[in-house]
Amino acid sequence: MSDDAALEAFRLADSFLPVGTYTVSYGLEQFVADDRVTDADELEALLETYLRRQVGPAELVALRAAHAAARTGELDAICDADRRLAAVTLAAEFRESATQSGKRLLSLQSDLRDDDLLARYAERVDEGATPGNYAVVLGVTAALAGVEERRACLLCCHGFATGLLGAAQRLLSLGHTDAQRILDGLGPVMSEAADDSADRSIDEMTPFAPLVDVLAADHERAQRRLFAS
Repeated sequence: MSDDAALEAFRLADSFLPVGTYTVSYGLEQFVADDRVTDADELEALLETYLRRQVGPAELVALRAAHAAARTGELDAICDADRRLAAVTLAAEFRESATQSGKRLLSLQSDLRDDDLLARYAERVDEGATPGNYAVVLGVTAALAGVEERRACLLCCHGFATGLLGAAQRLLSLGHTDAQRILDGLGPVMSEAADDSADRSIDEMTPFAPLVDVLAADHERAQRRLFAS
């Protein structure tokens, strides 16, 4: 990648990016509330499940499709991937969180970058013609910035993992060293998730983590919640 593309990738992976991901735990809050995750080892196992069973076979497939479509200017293909990802995401909270953060990223990039494809995609999202999922917006953004497809997948995995680790530090007695140890241990899992998504079409998005979906539904009805999901 060029220096500009590398710097853009660093910016997109930074927790400083104002897209609201600090407000979501993607079900982790309910796992902690139910005492299903009580320590660093259990947390790492859960994050591995997320990466292998949800992020890899769903978000990364959509990201790759959006990235490829953005490189060739195919707006309809971007929207197809966007709608398909929404369709296979069962938990209502997850869909809402993904579209909220996606719209924030899209708005931010539209303010920073003058690009016709980005503007037309933003118009479709504003019209409600396509949801604007975060993974899809990230794929488009990465492609337009010259960030290579696989690196964009790893960026997505890294951002997801660091976001949940940040949530875990507010929910558990998890120190910074343990958080970094978990993140380091998940490196091979992120690579495998990226590999698994490489040859899938959008019709082959197959997220499967039933307990995550069940606890996400429980979280929607929880009386006390620190996180939006």
